[in-house]
Amino acid sequence: MTARHVPVLLDEVVAALELGAGDVFVDATFGAGGYSRAALGSGIAQVVGLDRDATAIAGNTIADPRLTLIEGRFSVMDRLVRDHGIDGADAVAMDVGVSSMQLDTAERGFSFMIDGPLDMRMGRDGPTAADFINTASEAEIADVLFRLGDEPKARRIARALVNDRPFTRTGALAAVVRSVCGSQPGGKDPATRTFQALRVHVNDELGELEAGLQAAERLLRIGGRLAVVSFHSLEDRLVKTFFRDRSGATPAGSRHLPAVAAVAPTFTRATRAVRPSAAEIETNPRARSATLRAATRTNVQPRGPA
Repeated sequence: MTARHVPVLLDEVVAALELGAGDVFVDATFGAGGYSRAALGSGIAQVVGLDRDATAIAGNTIADPRLTLIEGRFSVMDRLVRDHGIDGADAVAMDVGVSSMQLDTAERGFSFMIDGPLDMRMGRDGPTAADFINTASEAEIADVLFRLGDEPKARRIARALVNDRPFTRTGALAAVVRSVCGSQPGGKDPATRTFQALRVHVNDELGELEAGLQAAERLLRIGGRLAVVSFHSLEDRLVKTFFRDRSGATPAGSRHLPAVAAVAPTFTRATRAVRPSAAEIETNPRARSATLRAATRTNVQPRGPA
C-alpha cells in the first residue's frame, strides 16, 4: 500500500502563515492536502490547492466547498489562481520536496529502494530519467550528478552508466551506482545522491522553485505571508537568497566591492530557518532534512526575476 504523505513542520507552517477568518490560502504543493486540511480547520474563507501531479488531485479526500483544486505547476501559480476568478492570496505555502506517495509508488520511479520504471517525473510530461540517462553524454550526466547531487564520484558513475546503458528500471540503475561507490559511512545508500540529482534535473526543480517564489510574490496581497519548506541545501540556498534580496538585506559595499543600490523591499519580517524537532523526526524520519523559511509581503510592486 502506498504511504500517505505526512506534512512536514505542519504546526510551524500554520503559525508562520498567520491565517485569518477571511483569508484566501494557496497550498501550492497540495500533495495529500495536509496544509490545506489544517488551514480549513482554522476557519479561513477559501483554500486553493495546486499540484503538478494529477494523481494528487485525483486522490483528494477533503470534502469542503471552500477548497478549489487546480492541476498545474506552482511556477505559474499567479496565473492559474487568477484564471479561477481569485484576484490574490493572503497566504501561500510551498513544500518543495518529493511526496511519500511519489516515493513509495514503484511505478513513478523515484525510489532506489523499490524497483520500477525509470521515470521520476512529478507530472506526466517531458523526458523521463531513462530518456536522459540513455541519451546524454558522459560529461552531461557527470555534471548533473555533481551539480545537483553533490556526488563526489560523479565522473566514475557517469562513465559506468554510459557503458552499461540503456536503462529502463530503477533497480538496475541503483545497482550500477552501488557497484561504483561501494558502501558508505552511516548506512546512507550510495544511490541517494544520484537519484536526487536525476529527479531534480528531470523536473527542473530549481528552476520551478525560483519561478514559484516570483509567482508567489506577484500573487500575495499586502501583508500576505509566504512559507517555504525545502529539503536540501540547493533549495534552501535559493529560498534564503530570494528572501534576503527581496527584503533588502543585501550585503553592504566595501572598498573591494561597490555598494548595491537600495531597492524597496517586496518582503519583510523574513524568519530565521526553522527545522523539525527531534520528536517530529522520530515519528517522521523524512522530515529530518526539512527547513522552513517565511516572510511577509510589503506594499511594493513585484520586482520580477531576481
